[in-house]
Amino acid sequence: MLNYLYEDQVCSAARSLELVGERWSLLILRDALFAGRTRFSDFQRSLGVAPNILAKRLDGFVKAGIMTTRPHGPHPHHREYELTPRGLDFKPVVIALTEWGDRWANPEGPPIVYQHEDCGGRVDVHLRCRACGTEPKLNEVVAKPTARGRAWLKERMRKERGK
Repeated sequence: MLNYLYEDQVCSAARSLELVGERWSLLILRDALFAGRTRFSDFQRSLGVAPNILAKRLDGFVKAGIMTTRPHGPHPHHREYELTPRGLDFKPVVIALTEWGDRWANPEGPPIVYQHEDCGGRVDVHLRCRACGTEPKLNEVVAKPTARGRAWLKERMRKERGK
């Protein structure tokens, strides 16, 4: 958790950053989603993250409903962290970030690929128009405010003119 709520912005991307927009958060979720990690000690061993940082991120995921906990082993303070449906929905984000990294940050080529478990085919992320079903080119995708977004922009402009 970044401890910044972006309350002055009506933007789902900005709000999402509060929950998952930090390096350790992304890596923890990657390990939970694709390596099946659920235990504190496994995350720590895999990532080399400091225990206090790991505990804060995991607690934040639980508070945000991205993960849930259950007791693990004989000690009452030992917990396992399981992804909730909200956490599982983050999978395409990790795949998209990996695709970008394979193209622009990993000149040696991809170290892993995502595959469909049933048939072995490669899985990737595609943009698709919900209305016509086509895959638009990146320069054809624009951001347009909804009614809520227009109201927020109007209020923000009003406040800026008042300064």
